[in-house]
Amino acid sequence: MDKVAQYERVFNHFDANGDGKISPLELQQCVRAIGGELSLTEAEVAVEHLDSDGDGLLCLDDFVKFVDGGREEEKVNDLKEAFNMYVMDDGCGFSCITPKSLKRMLSRLGESKSVDDCKVMISRFDLNGDGVLNFDEFKVMML
Repeated sequence: MDKVAQYERVFNHFDANGDGKISPLELQQCVRAIGGELSLTEAEVAVEHLDSDGDGLLCLDDFVKFVDGGREEEKVNDLKEAFNMYVMDDGCGFSCITPKSLKRMLSRLGESKSVDDCKVMISRFDLNGDGVLNFDEFKVMML
C-alpha cells in the first residue's frame, strides 16, 4: 500500500460522518488517536491554514499536506509514536512489530487480517529477514 493510500485510509477512518471532509473536531480526534495533543483551537487554526477551498474543512489533499507538512524531526517522532502503537511484548527482545501485534492493531482500525496475512505484510518490508519489523524497517515502509 503506497503512502497516499495509507493517508486515505486514515482520512476515511476519521471522517466520522463520511462527507469526504475532516472537521477541526475530527482532526483533533485523529491527532489524539496517534498519541498527540491538539486543542480544538489549534485544530481550527490548522484547518483554517490548510483549507484549500475555504469551506472550513479539510479534504484529503489538505489532510495529506497536514500530515506531510511537519519538519523532519516531527515526522520521525510521529513515526515513533505510530510504531509504538503497533509494538507489544511478544518476546522479540527489542521493540518490534510482530505478526501478532500487527494483527491486533489492524483489528483496532477495523481491518480483520489473519496472523498469516500479517506475516506476508511484514515480509514485504522485513529487510533483515527476522520476521518482525524494527523501527528502521517501519520507517522505510511508511516513507
